[in-house]
This record gives sequence, structure tokens and C-alpha cells, in this order.
Amino acid sequence: MATALPIAWLNGAFLPLAEARISPLDRGFLFADAVYEVIGAYDGVPLLLDAHLARLARSLRELRIGAAPGAEGWRAIIGRLIERNGGGHRHPDLGIYLQVSRGADAGRDHAFPRGVAPTVFAMASALAPVQLDTPGVRAITAPDSRWARCDIKSTALLPNVLLRQAAAEAGAGECIMLRDGFVTEGSGSSVLVLEGSTLVSRPNGPDILPGTTIALVREVAAAAGIGYREEAISEARLRAADEVWLTAALRGVAPVTHVDGRPIGGGAPGPVWRVVAEAYERRKRP
Repeated sequence: MATALPIAWLNGAFLPLAEARISPLDRGFLFADAVYEVIGAYDGVPLLLDAHLARLARSLRELRIGAAPGAEGWRAIIGRLIERNGGGHRHPDLGIYLQVSRGADAGRDHAFPRGVAPTVFAMASALAPVQLDTPGVRAITAPDSRWARCDIKSTALLPNVLLRQAAAEAGAGECIMLRDGFVTEGSGSSVLVLEGSTLVSRPNGPDILPGTTIALVREVAAAAGIGYREEAISEARLRAADEVWLTAALRGVAPVTHVDGRPIGGGAPGPVWRVVAEAYERRKRP
């Protein structure tokens, strides 16, 4: 995300982000015992808000973190956060970050504490306009070193951080992860491959995060006559694909032009990606 905007929400109040503080005993800080969500807001309207809030609620249930705001509470917080940070006026496009940890205990113990209120945090960042004349994304591949519950959007992102850093050091913008010879997802994105006139992505399961943006991309692609199926994608199929796309809440749909230095298709953003990307950009506006 870009540089954060000045007003944040923390534990029931709006305040300057520079003044926001949590306890060093917060379990999000000590154990990454926390979940998060990222939502794009365009012209002041959050995109796919119901889907994002449903995924956040699921992550909280899976970690058994209670007493967080419900859907209506989040809607109110997000709406006021957008308003206080100039969304729809000074900064029409915003990235909204939500995080909930189990809270801060009186000491450090791995077991869940009792009677502790969750730490609830939200902030906004200004988004740069999407450029459809992009040169595309170069990606590398690496083994998927994450834990076995990637379907939970947890803040335990150290493997993702290390893989994204490896990509940056290789002059790439993303790392596509492989497990047992098959694509899982990117370090910060979902992965789609285009084979002929059909998009393919890995089925949901504990080894990937169920995407929200990818669902909208599939819907937009279907309207353009592009088929879709879910199945495991081997490394060989990734490298031989006609086009490879990345999807994420703030990235939308981005074309991959090279994987490990070798071109995908013609080594430039493909024609099908352009059709879908243009339609996606239209759909995300209210």
C-alpha cells in the first residue's frame, strides 16, 4: 500500500495515525495472532465490501477471535474513515486496511487469554491511478514455504515478505509460489493462467487464500466470452500459458510478462488481459 493517510481508527476512536499506540504485549505484535483485510475504495465507495467483510468474519471465526465489529460496525468505520481522509474528493481512490488481533494480555503466554478485548485497527492509504499501458509484471518462482492454513488471512506473513523481497532483489514484482510442482498463489496475489480462451485457477482449499478480486475478474472475463475452470496448474503449464495474470484487491488484474526471466506468450501484456483489465476498471467505479 502507499503512504498511509493521517486519520486512523483504533479501539473505538478516530485519531491521528501518528498518535496510534498498542501495548507491546498485544498478541498481534508477539505472536501474529491477528487477521487483516485490504479493500479498495473508488470514488468513495468500497469495492466488493460484502465479500471482504465475509472473509474477515471467517478468518476471525477460524482463529476464535470474538467481540470484533460486525458487518454494520465495519461499514460505519470504513465510511467515516473514507470521509475523514478525503475519499471521493481529495483522494478519490483509497486502500482501506483493517486488522484485528486477539488483544493484549498481562504477560506472554501462548494459550488464549481470557477476558481480553481484541485490538481493532483501521487505516487508509491513497492509491495511484491504474495504468493500462503498463509494461507488465516480471515474476520469479519459489517453493511455497508458508503454513498449512493459508485460507486464513492472518498477519503471519513472514514467508510472503521473504519471497517478495527475493523477487525485488531479482528485479521482479512478484513471486509465484509452487508446492509439489503446482502453482499455489503469489506472495501477495492470486494467479490465473489463460490457455486458449479459458482461464484456469487453483481450487480453493487450505493451501490458498480464497480470493475476492479473482471472483470479479472471472465474472468480467465471462462477460467477454472467456471460459473458466478450477484445477491444479503445474509449473510446466504456468510457463507454457498464453497469458498469466495476478489479481489482488489494490492491484486489480495485472499481466505477467516474464517468469524467471523467460517470456510468457510474447513477453508483453496480452490482448485478452487488456480486454478484461479495461472492463474491470469500468466495473470498479460506482
